[in-house]
Amino acid sequence: MNPPTILILCTGNSCRSHLAEGILRKALGSDFNVRSAGSKPAEYVHPLAIKAMEEIGIDISSHRSKHMDEFLEQDVETVITVCGNADQACPMFPGQMNRHHWPFDDPAHATGTEEEQLAVFRRVRNEIQQVFGAYAAGRLDALKAR
Repeated sequence: MNPPTILILCTGNSCRSHLAEGILRKALGSDFNVRSAGSKPAEYVHPLAIKAMEEIGIDISSHRSKHMDEFLEQDVETVITVCGNADQACPMFPGQMNRHHWPFDDPAHATGTEEEQLAVFRRVRNEIQQVFGAYAAGRLDALKAR
């Protein structure tokens, strides 16, 4: 049996969804297929998102920005939106049983020096790590209880 797919959506699929994908993939391991996509993909993963994740030992440098339509023919057990626009644009996916909306600030809109922008990426990364870490713990506990 294939592991259940958890799809994390945001608008551009350049920052928040990749931060969440990397964090959740590391936390859940191979028992789940964690992916991310966007309703209007930016066509790149933000370099400061990659840098912020490197700082906590997670490599997302090979990630690519994807459109959520790539997943319309796949069984997606859980959809998690991390911004309001994606929540509104999100379709139902085949096999979808769960949907969560946990919005976070978009660090791509940060201004100032690179260090000031990176501080925003770190803050959002840490917020995502807290929320998705708790979610992962609950999913793993439920898996063990079976």
